[in-house]
Amino acid sequence: MRSVVYTKSGGMNAIDIVESPTPSPAKGEVLIEVHRAGINFADLMMRQGLYSPVPPYPFTPGYEISGVVRQLGEGVEETGFVIGDRVVSICGMGGYSEQIVCPAERCFKLPENITFDAAAALPVTYLTAHHMLTYLGNFQQGDSILVHHAAGGVGTATAQLAKALGASKVFGTASTNKAEFVKSLGMRFIDREAEDFVEVCKRETDGEGVHHALDPVGGKHMMRSYKALRSGGRLYAFGGSAAVKGSKRSIVTALRMVLTTPKFNPFKMMTSNKAVFGVHMGTWKDEGVVKKQIFSLVEMLEDGRISPVVDKVFRFEEVAAAQQYIHDRKNRGKVLLDFSPQSK
Repeated sequence: MRSVVYTKSGGMNAIDIVESPTPSPAKGEVLIEVHRAGINFADLMMRQGLYSPVPPYPFTPGYEISGVVRQLGEGVEETGFVIGDRVVSICGMGGYSEQIVCPAERCFKLPENITFDAAAALPVTYLTAHHMLTYLGNFQQGDSILVHHAAGGVGTATAQLAKALGASKVFGTASTNKAEFVKSLGMRFIDREAEDFVEVCKRETDGEGVHHALDPVGGKHMMRSYKALRSGGRLYAFGGSAAVKGSKRSIVTALRMVLTTPKFNPFKMMTSNKAVFGVHMGTWKDEGVVKKQIFSLVEMLEDGRISPVVDKVFRFEEVAAAQQYIHDRKNRGKVLLDFSPQSK
């Protein structure tokens, strides 16, 4: 089988495609023939050596896949899986492969009306948004939301989940050329290059601010998101795109983000009744919480309340081009890698 490997930290020259033996599932595991693998911004940061935790190099990235079960490990039959099942999996790492072994408890059967594209676009972005809003944020009907990089995977997921959950308003920041796309998702577009999102959020909520702010940028940007909150609001920090400048690693850019990241004073937070959550689903330990949320998302996907926006699907041999596409901020929604055998 073939896999995408990061040989070292760096630019696109750090990516290689290698041949290795097909793995065998151990007890409680399944072997999945991968059809689609999702690309996340964290994958790009890991390649540059700017993300934690990360396995030692060389390693194969990829948090999420969809595909077909081809082999069962010991004891898996008792869980109800059979060979040929279509599944989606939060594999944790190693998803950029033609085949992968995953714990059966991290695999979920797909209804026939859900495509591999939609399934692979679901776990990381929708789970992250759902976890922030519903599990951590105790989302209530009528709440308002601010989300940055609104045209990306988590942004589009947030827009759809907000509608399903009954949000009053969603503010989405993005570049000018993505305005119409963001508006088409039902968000109040904020031009990040020409508008002050704090001022817009305050003005359009009668001076109160938003209930939830989702910030994948980091650095000094995070404090501005905090200021956009109302009393009782919640800020979710779930990324650090401010550390990345293009496809080549820039230590200066990364260091600038670290040095400008705010230190929140708990006593000031008490008096303002605001909360700050750090969110990294890759290190979340409570499998029961993840399962419950994934089942809920699959149900929402099946009945049409959410529908992942897939921008582009690249063959996995074009992984460098796929990641550059995201570096260039061209994507509107999710970008996937195609590992399906029928496409060879």
